[in-house]
Amino acid sequence: MSLAQFPLDTRNEFIARHIGPRDADIRAMLEMLGFDSLTAMIARVVPASIKGTSVLDLPAGQGEAEALAAIKAIAGKNLLFKSHIGQGYYPCHTPSPILRNLLENPAWYTAYTPYQPEISQGRLEALLNFQTLVSDLSGLPVANASLLDEGTAAAEAMTFCKRLSKNKASNAFFASRHCHPQTLDVLRTRAEPLGIEVVIGDEREIGDASAYFGALLQYPAADGDIFDYRALVERFHAANALVAVAADLLALTLLTPPGEFGADVALGSAQRFGVPLGFGGPHAAYFATRDSFKRDMPGRLVGVSIDRHGQPALRLAMQTREQHIRREKATSNICTAQVLLANIASMYAVYHGPQGLTRIARRVHQLTAVLADGLAQLGVSVEQQHFFDTLTLATGEQTAELHGKARAQRINLREVDANRLGLSLDETTTQADVEALWAIFANGQALPDFAALAASVASRLPAALLRQSAILSHPVFNRYHSETELMRYLRKLADKDLALDRSMIPLGSCTMKLNAASEMIPVTWAEFGALHPFAPAEQSAGYQELTTELEAMLCQATGYDAVSLQPNAGSQGEYAGLLAIRAYHQSRGDDQRDICLIPQSAHGTNPATASMVGMRVVVTACDARGNVDIADLKAKAEEHKDRLAAIMITYPSTHGVFEEGIREICEIIHANGGQVYIDGANMNAMVGLCAPGQFGGDVSHLNLHKTFCIPHGGGGPGVGPIGVKAHLAPFLPGHAQMARKQGAVSAAPFGSASILPITWMYIRMMGGDGLRRATQLAILNANYIARRLEEHYPVLYSGADGLVAHECILDLRPLKETSGISVDDVAKRLIDYGFHAPTMSFPVPGTLMIEPTESESKEELDRFCDAMIRIREEIRAVESGELDRDDNPLKNAPHTAQELVGEWPHRYSRELAVYPTASLVDGKYWPPVGRVDNVYGDRNLVCACPSIEAYQDA
Repeated sequence: MSLAQFPLDTRNEFIARHIGPRDADIRAMLEMLGFDSLTAMIARVVPASIKGTSVLDLPAGQGEAEALAAIKAIAGKNLLFKSHIGQGYYPCHTPSPILRNLLENPAWYTAYTPYQPEISQGRLEALLNFQTLVSDLSGLPVANASLLDEGTAAAEAMTFCKRLSKNKASNAFFASRHCHPQTLDVLRTRAEPLGIEVVIGDEREIGDASAYFGALLQYPAADGDIFDYRALVERFHAANALVAVAADLLALTLLTPPGEFGADVALGSAQRFGVPLGFGGPHAAYFATRDSFKRDMPGRLVGVSIDRHGQPALRLAMQTREQHIRREKATSNICTAQVLLANIASMYAVYHGPQGLTRIARRVHQLTAVLADGLAQLGVSVEQQHFFDTLTLATGEQTAELHGKARAQRINLREVDANRLGLSLDETTTQADVEALWAIFANGQALPDFAALAASVASRLPAALLRQSAILSHPVFNRYHSETELMRYLRKLADKDLALDRSMIPLGSCTMKLNAASEMIPVTWAEFGALHPFAPAEQSAGYQELTTELEAMLCQATGYDAVSLQPNAGSQGEYAGLLAIRAYHQSRGDDQRDICLIPQSAHGTNPATASMVGMRVVVTACDARGNVDIADLKAKAEEHKDRLAAIMITYPSTHGVFEEGIREICEIIHANGGQVYIDGANMNAMVGLCAPGQFGGDVSHLNLHKTFCIPHGGGGPGVGPIGVKAHLAPFLPGHAQMARKQGAVSAAPFGSASILPITWMYIRMMGGDGLRRATQLAILNANYIARRLEEHYPVLYSGADGLVAHECILDLRPLKETSGISVDDVAKRLIDYGFHAPTMSFPVPGTLMIEPTESESKEELDRFCDAMIRIREEIRAVESGELDRDDNPLKNAPHTAQELVGEWPHRYSRELAVYPTASLVDGKYWPPVGRVDNVYGDRNLVCACPSIEAYQDA
């Protein structure tokens, strides 16, 4: 038999694996919608005015093995030196059971933000552990569920102090020169648009404390010193100023916590608790404060409540603090956390326990003390008398030579200045590392005797600041210390949750698409994970190649001329985009341009961001179809033409349609001197079909955790790069480590760099044709769902021919009148069917916004539609009186396994409650708790693990 009759198949297998519907399914779906081809359908969805604006010119996609080989070659160009740079970033060990069962586990990384608490109890428990860890170590009673990085946490602390300080006469914020340089950079960026003066100085030489509304101190200091801040804090408090302390969590196992010496806020990074360096991120920051300040704290807060059975249940507490709900009255635009990374840190503490963490900290400190004593024997001047893990050495004219010697031995030291260098130790440091450091400074001398020094070395922690209070006494930190126990604990928590590995998550605006295994694999390679963000540039050639290529790919996808990858969340991307617009106007002498037009339909973070950059928000109307009211927009643009800075508009609109007038909107803004910011949250409907940078946009942020496949991780990480036209390129975010010196918006030059390989892999494997195909299928899937459900639930908004973009909004408001059933009841009932609810009451109260993405198969789309139709039948039974108006499966949803045991008090059957369709028998998801009581949780706020006594009482 000749093999010639079987030609070699050169098709890229990945595209078909990423896209859910098969060819036959696509034909059936198109037939239902009345089209004979995808091309014909898309031609009716995308307005003629923006057709052909796509500039997507990427090579054909590569197969998975080929793309992995290509990115492996890029990773190999990064040089992995031993890092002693420190400065807030430390090598650490990620325990293997955490690596395998959490970081690399789709049950954890594909989960969404826990807004639906009944299906999020596992990750909520892990976050409660994180909050407890932070509260215990910081000595402050309330901690949030993480922020983006230490720099942005410090910036949040600054504005927090501004709001709450009683020293209203001052507009100055003191920041210690002993803070990490990258933190000071982010502080300056955040302060300038708000008119806050950041005064950087030596806290030991401070004059009149009443000159400041607040202060930021570093503990231990960036150069290694440990200062006693008790008297200084009292001075600030006497002047009605608040004090924030950026503190090292590992050091706090041995040192007096900030809360015990009077700090109002403690903040910092949890990176060294098991999270890889990753060239700067993603890492979880922490933020803790006093109980009296809890309602002003930025970020999310996990709290303990009860469910409808009176059993304990977790939820996001005080959800009205979510900043985007407050729009232009927001105090921050933060609407995400670093959940996956916070969970790693929390499990690192669970696994090691209080004794293990203390043992690690003592070992790090002992090695540092041995190193310091040995350096003294070699005649090296160590500046610190007291220190934890960091030393600064006075090396004079030898400094450059010593750096050269170190790098010749594949060792990086911290570049302090021309006459000093620094070094930090960590949990990965060994005796051999200490001896290698000595050898750099020995200059021909015999090396010190390590064993002798280790046997005699004294603690170099200040006696007056040794920790006296206990840490991590809660049972969760004192049980799971074997791998067997931790593995089972992580499995138990994951089993409580619904993530993308179980079922479709049909969240509108959130784009919960496939996070393919091949995309995820490079994230945990050492070549990407073990590189310090401030390593010399010649050691990061792989990252430089990857980021350069990724920036070019994103320019192709968006039609912009330049991209910055620094923003480490969508909110930060928005912020960076408006900063670029603001700086552009100022460069032209247009300082007065401070008006930002924002349509009623815009994402809530948009007005929050505009406020943060000092712009005044003017809201423009929408018409009955949800489109921007162009007449009202034009009138307001002309009214404010002398002060117009920008418009922020989401496209396709938040209502799920391609607005016909987008080009006209852009032209109106430009004609009146403004710039056009197009929110890229809905880019999944545009890639390969149209490009915002080509139909009028000046800047857009992209959510790589939406359109470009970085997983949501239970509520973070995210990446929010911005694309800009050429005239805004000089105003992209800068960093002290980069040639571009514009203000930094994140602590690391490339933000969450270690997860950028995910997007690189996605684009490389899909290629231009694959990306275009994905967009077409996302639109097809959304229209298929809308058509299947429209006779049961009205579709609120649509474009031409009744078609939608990549998402659709179902109007449930009439059902409230006819049946008493609310959007919440439908959302909770979907849990009984094994689904995460669509986006609730956004952007319109009483509605559900559904986005299926291209990754879902027709079978899964049908399973979801069948569930929604079956729920509508249950509502009809309530309307007809067949089901009781108050005691029905929707009002009582979700139903737990526990309530099936014993007497059944309801007027409907157990079968209807938990097996409403036969398909559930094969793979039922059982929610661990009943419907959570939100009001009870806010009235009885508990935001840390229950005490030992509470466990004993239980």
